[in-house]
Amino acid sequence: MNSDAGLKAVLPAYVPNTSIKPDIPSVAGGADVLTEPGFLSYPANRIATVSGVPGKGGKYSAVTPLWGTVPPADNSFYQAMNKALGVELEMKPADGNNYNTIIPTMTAAKKLPDWINLPAWWNPSFNTGGLAGNQLADLTPYISGDNIKKYPNLAALPTAAWRAGAWGDKLYGIPSFSTGFKIAGCIFYRRDVLDAKGITADQIKSADDLVNLGKELTDAKAGVWAFDDIYRYVYTAFGAPLKWKVDNGKLVHLFETQEFLDAADWHRKLAVAGYIHPDALAGDNSGNTRFYAGKTLIEGGGTGAWNLADHQSGQAANPNYRRGALNFFAADGKSAPRVDMGSATDIISYLNVNLKPGQIEELLAVANYLAAPYGSAEYTMVNYGVEGTHFTMDAGVPTHTEAGKKEVQAQTYPFLAAPSAAISSPSAPNVAKDITAWQAANVKALSKPVFWGMNVSMPQAQATAEAAQPVEDTLKDVIHGKKSIQDLKDAAATWKSSGGGDRLIQWMNDNVLQKFGTGQ
Repeated sequence: MNSDAGLKAVLPAYVPNTSIKPDIPSVAGGADVLTEPGFLSYPANRIATVSGVPGKGGKYSAVTPLWGTVPPADNSFYQAMNKALGVELEMKPADGNNYNTIIPTMTAAKKLPDWINLPAWWNPSFNTGGLAGNQLADLTPYISGDNIKKYPNLAALPTAAWRAGAWGDKLYGIPSFSTGFKIAGCIFYRRDVLDAKGITADQIKSADDLVNLGKELTDAKAGVWAFDDIYRYVYTAFGAPLKWKVDNGKLVHLFETQEFLDAADWHRKLAVAGYIHPDALAGDNSGNTRFYAGKTLIEGGGTGAWNLADHQSGQAANPNYRRGALNFFAADGKSAPRVDMGSATDIISYLNVNLKPGQIEELLAVANYLAAPYGSAEYTMVNYGVEGTHFTMDAGVPTHTEAGKKEVQAQTYPFLAAPSAAISSPSAPNVAKDITAWQAANVKALSKPVFWGMNVSMPQAQATAEAAQPVEDTLKDVIHGKKSIQDLKDAAATWKSSGGGDRLIQWMNDNVLQKFGTGQ
C-alpha cells in the first residue's frame, strides 16, 4: 500500500511533451481527468525526440504477454530495434491467455527476466506487492520528482499513471498506454441506424428513456433486438459504486447496496421484456458480429472497441456503419451523471532487482525511447518498424508490409513502455472526431471511486472473496432473466456470511481505509 503523503513525495514530476501538436487537444475534466488528444492524420513530419542511441551495448531479456501470434525469434524487426536502442534486448513474448500461470512459476524459482510486464489486473495472482523490492527493482532514486526530467518522454506520462506501479511509497513500475479517461466502458449504439430514425444520443437521459428506446427498436420478427448485454456499463448509473463506497465512515461493498439490486433488476426486466438478443441471453459473447449485422443496435463494451479497425469491420458488413456512444446519464434522469474512473493504466513493466545501477539507467533510457509520443520517429519505429521493410506510407498512413504483419507486434515493445494514449484513425478521420467529441461531452462525469489508483496487496483468502465467483454467476443469470432478484440477494448474503465477504470488508476497512484513506 501507499500513503498519500508518501506517494506525493516520490511521484515523478510531470512535464508535458510539446514537440508534436495534436489536431484536437485534450480537455481537462478535473484533477487527473483528461480527454485523449486526437490526430486526424498521421504526422507527416516524424520528429525525433531522442538524440543518438539510448543504450550502451548492454544485453538484456524481456518478457511481455502477447494475445496473438508470437513473431519469429531474432527477426529483422527485433534486429532493427536493437540497433535503434543500442542494446541487445532479447524479446520473449509469452501467451497472454496463460500468462497468469507462467509468471508465478518464474517468481517461485526467482528466475524473472531483466524486464517484465505484469498487468495490474493480475496483481493478486502475481503477488506483485510482495515482489516489489524482493525481485523487482526500486526505481525511486532514478525517477522520483525532478529526477525523471533526465527522461523527457517518461516525464510526459501523466502523474496518475505512476501510481499503478508504486508499492510502499516507492516507485517500481513503468506505465504504458496511460490515459486520463480510463473507464470500464460505455453503451454503444448504431449511430447510422438511429440517425436515420431521427434518434440522437442526447435524447437518452434516464433508464426509462433507454427502456422505451428498446421497445421502439426491437422487432423480433425481422431479427432485430435493441440490446446486447449492457449491464456492466450501466449499473453505476443507478448510483451503485464501482466496487466500494464509504457511508458515514463505514466501508460498504457493492453487493451490500440497494442500487446494485436495482440495476440488476432493471436489466432483468429488459431481458424478460424480450429486448435483448436471445444469443446474448444464452451467453454467446460474439456481440460485435450481431452489432455489425444490425441484429442488435445497442451494446455495452470497453472504449477500446471504438477505433479504426472497428470502423473497417463495420463498413465491410454495412457501408453506412457508424458507431456512436450514449452520453452518461443518471438512471433517475435528474441526478448529475457520475462514472467511476479506473486507474490511469493497468499495463506496467518492472526491472529485475539484480540489475546494477548503470543497467537500470540504461534500461530507463530505452524506456524513454519507447515512450516517445504518437507520430514521432521513435513511435513509428516501435509500432511500424523500418520504412520500406516493415511498412510503407499509403495515402499518408503507415501500412504494414507482409514482413511487418509477421514481425511487428504492438504488444511487445509497447508493453515495456509506451506514450499516453492518443486517438487516431488516419484513413477515417471522422472516427477520431466522433470519439474526441464524445469524450469532451462526457469528461465532467468522470470521478474517482473509493480506493482509486491504490495498489492493494491482499492475502489470498481476501483475493478469492473479492472475485466473488458465486455472486457473479448468479448475477449473470439474473440479468439474463433466468433467476430472480431474491436469488441475487441470497447469493450476496451467502457470500458475506460464508464466502469470505464479511472478512474481506473488515480487512479492507482495517488495512486500507483506516490506514490510508480512500485515495480520492
